[in-house]
Amino acid sequence: MLTENERWILSFYRTSEINGSLFFGRLAKSLPPGPIQHDMTKHFSDEGRHAWYWTSCLRTLGAEPLRLDETYQDRYLVAAGLPTNLMEILAITLVFEKRVIGQYALHRGTPGVQPEIGDTIARIMEDEKWHISWVSAAIERLKPEYGADRVDETLRRFHEADQQVYESVLREHHDRLDELIRNRTRRGRESDGR
Repeated sequence: MLTENERWILSFYRTSEINGSLFFGRLAKSLPPGPIQHDMTKHFSDEGRHAWYWTSCLRTLGAEPLRLDETYQDRYLVAAGLPTNLMEILAITLVFEKRVIGQYALHRGTPGVQPEIGDTIARIMEDEKWHISWVSAAIERLKPEYGADRVDETLRRFHEADQQVYESVLREHHDRLDELIRNRTRRGRESDGR
């Protein structure tokens, strides 16, 4: 059985994965054939599959997903600005994917995480590692075209936006994880008779 915090967190993940899939799908459709379009096609497919994993996980745990209207990506674009070229899209993606894998690792490491949730996170994290790898390589290949300094500045700007978004949107996510940990610790003490 899921708590409301767990249901919100898993729904948050699901909604973010849906948005990522839709975004990368539209982008892949607009790109000319080549290595970036190839990898982006797999990326959007992965994101769609991750949304399904969270939908299935929620159902297995006896819950339906919550409808969340505002996503992490929405806040990201407000804080960072709309990317204006492929390099900026890849830069914001790299920063975002690093945040995602960090959040998943944090959640997976919480005491008493339900096995279904831990297994879902583990499956998704394998894909996320590849996302970071392919996007990093694509950015490196674009440095001669855009200039290394401009790429580094763009990554810095998006990293700062990520910090800003984390302070707001993901603070709720982090607070909900902390609440889960406190509740599990308290229940553990109660079951031990302390």
